Amino acid sequence: MARKSVKDTIFGAEENSAATMDPEKLSRFQEIATRMFHTPQLTALERGMPAWAQVGRQISEQINNSYRTYYFITVLRIDMLYITLIQTVLGIYNSLVRPLMGIAYDRTRTRWGKARPYTMLAPVFYYAGTALLFSGRLFFDNDITDDPRKIVFVFLTMLMRDTVSLIYKIPTDNYTSLMSPNPSDRMSVGLWSEYSKRWSGDFISFMIIPVLDMARSGILPVPLGSVFAGFGIVSMFFGVGGNVLMAINCRERIILQPKPAAPYKAMFFILKNKYALREYIASFATAWFSKGGYSWDIVTQMEIMGGFLPATLFGIPKHITNFISLALVEPFKKLFGGSYKKTVIFMRSWDTLFALAPAFLGFMPSIIGSWWKLGVMHCFFEVLRVSNDAPANVMEGEISREISDYTEYVTGERPDGSIGLLTNLTYKLMDPINALMTIAVFRWSGYDPNIGANRRWNQSIVRENSTMYSRAYFLYQFGNIFNFAARIIVLAMYDLTGKRREEMYAALNERRAMVAKGDTMSEEMAAMLEMMAETGA
Repeated sequence: MARKSVKDTIFGAEENSAATMDPEKLSRFQEIATRMFHTPQLTALERGMPAWAQVGRQISEQINNSYRTYYFITVLRIDMLYITLIQTVLGIYNSLVRPLMGIAYDRTRTRWGKARPYTMLAPVFYYAGTALLFSGRLFFDNDITDDPRKIVFVFLTMLMRDTVSLIYKIPTDNYTSLMSPNPSDRMSVGLWSEYSKRWSGDFISFMIIPVLDMARSGILPVPLGSVFAGFGIVSMFFGVGGNVLMAINCRERIILQPKPAAPYKAMFFILKNKYALREYIASFATAWFSKGGYSWDIVTQMEIMGGFLPATLFGIPKHITNFISLALVEPFKKLFGGSYKKTVIFMRSWDTLFALAPAFLGFMPSIIGSWWKLGVMHCFFEVLRVSNDAPANVMEGEISREISDYTEYVTGERPDGSIGLLTNLTYKLMDPINALMTIAVFRWSGYDPNIGANRRWNQSIVRENSTMYSRAYFLYQFGNIFNFAARIIVLAMYDLTGKRREEMYAALNERRAMVAKGDTMSEEMAAMLEMMAETGA
């Protein structure tokens, strides 16, 4: 047998994977494999449960991603330097611990499946940590920015969340791919999840700014700390309940290779998937910015646009359009001949254009100094930008699942934990840089995060500080441009389409059927194969 070259050893397909197995050996299962690809399997309940589980996660991520730095600086009152230090320490901790957690997930094989045990247990600790973190002001009601008790509290609660976040997120992110081999099923789950994300995400976006503005100005007799605690508790209620119900009601039908590769080997399986490797490089190249780590939407809506009432009114068309975009999934798909790649490239280019235009128009003094002019302009471009959101996210989600399936195709395994932890580690290692970026953009814009604390906003302040607020609005719009551009470049090189895609799934499903026949099958896989055989009878 000829020795494999170094290139083939590192980047080539694994022996006994679907990509390298003898076609004649696989052909015995060709008919069943074809039906697996074309026959929907999921019940209505199984399509709906992942959508319900998305509610808590969306609320948690909205608060954590968009408002966490604002919460630390303005509400809990901790100096940004301490937050930077905490994120640096946690970045080092994550780089050491997360690989072990990812490996543990990859090697999990139970009678209940691979992802279900984690989906049942991990959310309890993850969402409890979220609720506790955002309830900090209830325990430490002071404005001492270097209070050691607050610093230790934030460190321990973030440590708790970070420890369980990977073991929660990777199983839930890959649950859909394990439920069914049928693309129609997965697109259906993706669409319902998108409905859920739109409802829960838009609800938080629509509610939190008015509530924060009324609380800080005294109209609402509730402290800001209690507002954040309330959102944290709500996310825990939906997050724990939704994920547990999903684990109970949604079956895993895809049977996996019973003996996974050694951890040191699985860690490098990303090198065998050129599509995943490109996405990882793009994520690494863009993770350093992400809006400078600050909640510029709060600045835009509560200060530049004149407070919660105008911001809410100008935001209504965007939220309505967001929901309307859910009905455009199939029309956009047909417009580009069913090509996910062409559709998403067009939509990400669309997003880039309608984020750049208002970012630069905001430098005009006549616009930034007038809340209604800025509001009308902002509303117009936001409506244009979000009109393709649902189609872009649903189709981009299916592309991501296809990329994960390609890993199984070239390796014979699904090392989602090992590969997924690299992406997660990228963002965690970039947390300290994001924190430093926050300090840098404060200096560049001249913005003081305490300028609007505990007061009703006065539009004359915006006019007097037009340069500062133009830069703040620019950051709000410009923050996602790097991600959009990187995504377009990666998609332009994506060639897992047409006949190549069909051949991959034919071989992949044939191997799945072969492995299932040769091993003790799960009840779900056995039932699916039996149904396929009856269908072909």
